[in-house]
Amino acid sequence: MKYENHQSGNGGVITLNNDEEEIGRLTYTIFPEDNKLIISFVLVHPKFEGRGMGKYLVEEGIKFARENNWKIYPHCSYARSVMNRMNDVDDILLHR
Repeated sequence: MKYENHQSGNGGVITLNNDEEEIGRLTYTIFPEDNKLIISFVLVHPKFEGRGMGKYLVEEGIKFARENNWKIYPHCSYARSVMNRMNDVDDILLHR
């Protein structure tokens, strides 16, 4: 599996791919003046659902935010649910 981050301006998409196709994607918006990344949407294509791929995408988003010293607001309910169950994100998780 391989991640690709396609950033354009203040927005972007992190994709998760296998050798043949896209497994899923996470879309985000960056507010650099607030040191904040908003996770807008997490999508896993139906044939890959139920295997933890969405969580892998959220973890990659967290890694990207940490590399840039940003806090994360998970607007996406799935990303919020995943992050609320994680123990090691209190330093970057914004609740509102």
